Amino acid sequence: MGLRIVGEAPFTTGVPGKPASRIASIFPNTGTMVTLPGIHATQRLAYVDLLNASARERGLPKLTRAEEDAEMAGAVDLIMEGDAILIRPHPDDMALAFQADELLQDLVAKHKVKFLDVRNQKVHDAIKRRGECWRVTPLPKSPQEMRQMIAASRIGIHGEEIYYYNKTNGTRFLTCQEFDRLAHLGDSSLRQHLAEIREFSARVNIRGKPEVDFFLADKPFSKADLAPHDFRALAPEELETLHRQLGEKFRSAVRPELQRDDPEDVQWRNAMCAALLGHEDEAVSEETLLGLSSEFFMQIQWLPGGRIEEGELIFDPIFDQGGDAARDPDLQRLYDEKSRAFIYNLVREYGDLEYVNIGRVIGSLSYRPPTEGRREVYIAQVKQRGSRKEILSIIRMQKWGIHEHLDEGKSQLEAILESEEYTEYVLDRRLGCWQLGMNVPGRITAKKIGERYSGKQANYRGIFIRSPYFERDYIPGIATDKIPNHRFRSDAFALAYARLLGRAAAANMIVGRCDSHGHVLFDDGDEVMLENDSGLPVEIVVADQTGTFADYSRDLQGVAAEYAEPINRRAEHVSHCHQFAGTYLDAFRERFFRIQQEYRNRKRAFDTLFKHRVRDEAGSFAYRWEKVLERLHRTDPRELATLIREHLALK
Repeated sequence: MGLRIVGEAPFTTGVPGKPASRIASIFPNTGTMVTLPGIHATQRLAYVDLLNASARERGLPKLTRAEEDAEMAGAVDLIMEGDAILIRPHPDDMALAFQADELLQDLVAKHKVKFLDVRNQKVHDAIKRRGECWRVTPLPKSPQEMRQMIAASRIGIHGEEIYYYNKTNGTRFLTCQEFDRLAHLGDSSLRQHLAEIREFSARVNIRGKPEVDFFLADKPFSKADLAPHDFRALAPEELETLHRQLGEKFRSAVRPELQRDDPEDVQWRNAMCAALLGHEDEAVSEETLLGLSSEFFMQIQWLPGGRIEEGELIFDPIFDQGGDAARDPDLQRLYDEKSRAFIYNLVREYGDLEYVNIGRVIGSLSYRPPTEGRREVYIAQVKQRGSRKEILSIIRMQKWGIHEHLDEGKSQLEAILESEEYTEYVLDRRLGCWQLGMNVPGRITAKKIGERYSGKQANYRGIFIRSPYFERDYIPGIATDKIPNHRFRSDAFALAYARLLGRAAAANMIVGRCDSHGHVLFDDGDEVMLENDSGLPVEIVVADQTGTFADYSRDLQGVAAEYAEPINRRAEHVSHCHQFAGTYLDAFRERFFRIQQEYRNRKRAFDTLFKHRVRDEAGSFAYRWEKVLERLHRTDPRELATLIREHLALK
């Protein structure tokens, strides 16, 4: 069934540079799309008028009121933005939204059709079960993207684009600046727009939200101020005076610093973004729906993958468009062959799946500067059929794999061997960390995916290589460096946290965790704090052992000063900074001493743990392990605690 369009075709421009209509309504049951200017409610009415006109032509009675209501209930709201169509689904009828989606793919490519309102649990779950989290309209992730979202939200009804449109709930926000600007439009246009504002501020849409609302005005200025006036009947002088009076009242209802529309101003920009995203986005965020901690919020780009239907894995058709990715920037951002490869592995591992979604973590969740090597991180969301719980996993590509070694000029065989050696090195480091008391994740698995090499060596381009990655369970906590400062005002929280952080610092120092410049890596994004039901810290897990055993030769006294920084950074936020610091140092000293005693009591077990590995004083892991144990044996934890205390900056 072809799609019938009533009105201009989508993306048709009207006045120079402006679309003829930014909104549309689609009726999947009859394959009809209405794009007439107005609001979604008037498009529904136009559709009913069309049905009644058709009935008259065929000599049939017009629709009853109940039949009209049923036809209008079969509509799905659409918003055109750029070259994409956004579907605003009704949470209680997702099947209708998916029917609309299928029809729209006859007009535009699948990746140009996206879903709104994914913060709604019903909408989110329905899209997730289809393995299509990537179809969600992304939230802005930077000030630049926030400015772009604000600019793209400008919309009109029957006249100028004077409103800012919340695509999720359908409300158009009018600012006091835009209201004042109507004075420059001339008598006829001013009259038209004031009547429009009066009419639509009094209406609510199908979601119970006002069609037009007054930005930041709240109760002091509302639709009640416009309701008594018939703007079309006023004389020009009366109209001008009334508009000025209403504008003054609108302005007085808005804080002075927010009366000017300025996307460069942080306060105004944040307030407008909050209005455009809706209160639901503040109350229920993506990490809450997924069970992810807050540092992941707005940091995941979901990728096309596949869906499971009747036990069969069906990959998204977007993978058939791989050759088009170079010509389409949007498709290029979405097309990631690794997503399909991860899904293959997950299906083979877990068997009968209900759904699987793969997301790419964009940007680093750590504040440390980027380093060489591969850094892609992904998240996998899997649910087995019959299981009540989802499985969340973190996937991290191996830093040095075949691709990276080929780029260094190595032969294919050398690259394969060195990649395998690095995998063993990473796993050995993890075992060493665990043996020396570092609280690392309980499970980590080394796996591989197939890729085509496209790097620097031209003679190897196009060959099939096996790229290694590590998969671990997601840790449901918050990174220690991202804990809100206000939480440290609670003495119970602060002291429990200081105790855990001191214990973690001891193990971190023992394994010589630092970057390539010798700076200590600690409390900067890899340590994850877990809480109990009362919100108190109960555990710190080191999610990624980056930099461990990098410093295996320096005496630990030389790095002690850097372990004062976690306390100094939080001292002003705790009520009793000296008690906070003392708890940290006591826990550090006790934990260091305990690990040291465990080594001395089981010295042979520790010393021989990596005897089967090659010992090379140039830096093999077996040699590093040997030097770290020697240093542990000779170091006095009381001296270290004293040195850390000397570098505390407490009032």
